[in-house]
Amino acid sequence: MSFQAYLDAVEKKTGLTPRQLVGIAAAKGLAGHSVKAGEILEWLKSDYELGRGHGMAMVHVIKKGALIDAKHVATGGSHSDESDTLWLDGVATKPRA
Repeated sequence: MSFQAYLDAVEKKTGLTPRQLVGIAAAKGLAGHSVKAGEILEWLKSDYELGRGHGMAMVHVIKKGALIDAKHVATGGSHSDESDTLWLDGVATKPRA
């Protein structure tokens, strides 16, 4: 599953886009670099019943934004992403290649 596929699944599970969840995290004081991943995971699990894999995808975008390392782009593997920039605004608005 690609990084983007994890984020798309988060939207399906929660009914919220990744960008909306980033905003909620910020409002709760969970978006700073000093916030531990465990704090964010606990919130996502208790409020949205997200497991660790989906939670860690959200931890990345909450703490680091939409960019991912180029080593994950166009590798052809099962975890390969099409772009180094993740789409956070929802599946319905995602541009098609």
